[in-house]
Amino acid sequence: MAKIETGRMTHDHGGELVVFLIGMRINSWWRPDQWLPVFNAMPPMLTELAKDPDSGMLGFRVTLGEGGPVMIMYWDSHEKLYAYASRPEAAHRPAWTRFNRRARKAPGAVGIWHETFQVAVAESIYAGMPVSGLAKATGAIPVGRRGERAGERYRAGGTGVAA
Repeated sequence: MAKIETGRMTHDHGGELVVFLIGMRINSWWRPDQWLPVFNAMPPMLTELAKDPDSGMLGFRVTLGEGGPVMIMYWDSHEKLYAYASRPEAAHRPAWTRFNRRARKAPGAVGIWHETFQVAVAESIYAGMPVSGLAKATGAIPVGRRGERAGERYRAGGTGVAA
């Protein structure tokens, strides 16, 4: 079990921040031949990104959404995110090609989606729980270093210094 932080923590990040949400929706549960390969395509990409400290991926977490898994990814720039998605030698491109081929054979059996957000200011607090989310991706520090109140942390923005 993960270590519980009993104090109030916040994330430690300065600079650009991009939040990338990606998920799949299983529309035909009886067609694992269609959705299981899509599900299994993500771990090799995550392994590849985690092994490359210059990839731009800061961290990620997985949760369940409507109809299937959702991944919340934190990136240090949108340029690096898009560069990874476009690299022909990266795991993403062949996975995307396979998905499109599969989708033409069984339209609507499985869906995928993503949303990209460039974050101007991020504020966070984690209390009585393991380090998670943005703090796990970028580092956790005591709340007091960025401000005791949410407004103080928000005004501090991504600088890591209380206003």
